[in-house]
Amino acid sequence: HQRLHLGRSLIIGVAICTLLVMMGGSALAHAEEIPEGSPSSPTEAGLQAACWVLSMPYGAAKVAYAIGGGIVGGLAWAMTGGNMEVAKSVWIPSMTGDYIVQPQHLMGEKHLYFVGLSSEEPSL
Repeated sequence: HQRLHLGRSLIIGVAICTLLVMMGGSALAHAEEIPEGSPSSPTEAGLQAACWVLSMPYGAAKVAYAIGGGIVGGLAWAMTGGNMEVAKSVWIPSMTGDYIVQPQHLMGEKHLYFVGLSSEEPSL
């Protein structure tokens, strides 16, 4: 039964990742609208393609990590008698962070955060 549950979780994670990547790709396309008549450079097209390809496995791993963090945080909350601070200490790092790879990440302009920052840590 545990193997079946793990398989379902993996399928759900991959499905969520696929949706996130598709939504992220359309958001990037709208964010970087190119004026009519000016073709995008091969470098930009290559970066977009690399981001899409890298986001598939990265996003799947991030979604699986977030789901696991959600479960562990919920168990931590239950085991501590409803202590939200303990639960948030698991939920925030596991559920926040980057879910898709963007061109800024590949060019070194922006850090890619797999594990999100806790509320106590200053943002960079």
